[in-house]
Amino acid sequence: MELAAGSFSGEQFREACAELQQPALAGADWQLLVETSGISIYRLLDQKTGLYEYKVFGVLEDCSPTLLADVYMDLDYRKQWDQYVKELYEQECNGQTVVYWEVKYPFPMSNRDYVYLRQRRDLDVEGRKIHVVLAQSTSVPQLVERSGVIRVKQYKQSLAIESDGKKGSKVFMYYFDNPGGQIPSWLINWAAKNQSRTKQEAQNQRDLIQFSANPNTLQ
Repeated sequence: MELAAGSFSGEQFREACAELQQPALAGADWQLLVETSGISIYRLLDQKTGLYEYKVFGVLEDCSPTLLADVYMDLDYRKQWDQYVKELYEQECNGQTVVYWEVKYPFPMSNRDYVYLRQRRDLDVEGRKIHVVLAQSTSVPQLVERSGVIRVKQYKQSLAIESDGKKGSKVFMYYFDNPGGQIPSWLINWAAKNQSRTKQEAQNQRDLIQFSANPNTLQ
């Protein structure tokens, strides 16, 4: 699932926009995982890995699309609220901006790290202003794997945000992450499921923004 050198295609951005208008859940075994606080979370079993892909749809009230997109892109702010970040920074590699992210895992598990491309576009789609952010694993020679840290090579996320017509944001998000190593797939799925419930049942807007940035943060 690593992205080769180059940027995301226009079609990938259009697909994320389309999910805001019409969720693409037909033709596959997407299961409704939880529905609360205006947010619906669906999951689909990936047969190759035994892990789940996730799709999130909903409305975040009192949070403007521009603010939500800016918060999502702000790596420095993330380091303030995400206690699991060990390292997180951008680096120019081969003419592209690459993100390096190391995540703390509890003992005795090894930390995981990610190297991925990320791109944001603010689009005008038939008069609708839509913020779209795409991210996907990549590999570059400047960021080699580190001893004692497991490199996550299957990571993909897309986020599309537009106004809900009031003061809030209508949101679509897709997420897949294979942390690798020797963690059983059933344990990863269980943790993701229970974390999603905890986040979405919270009535705090900040929690919802944090969830949009990374639904698989184990808390």
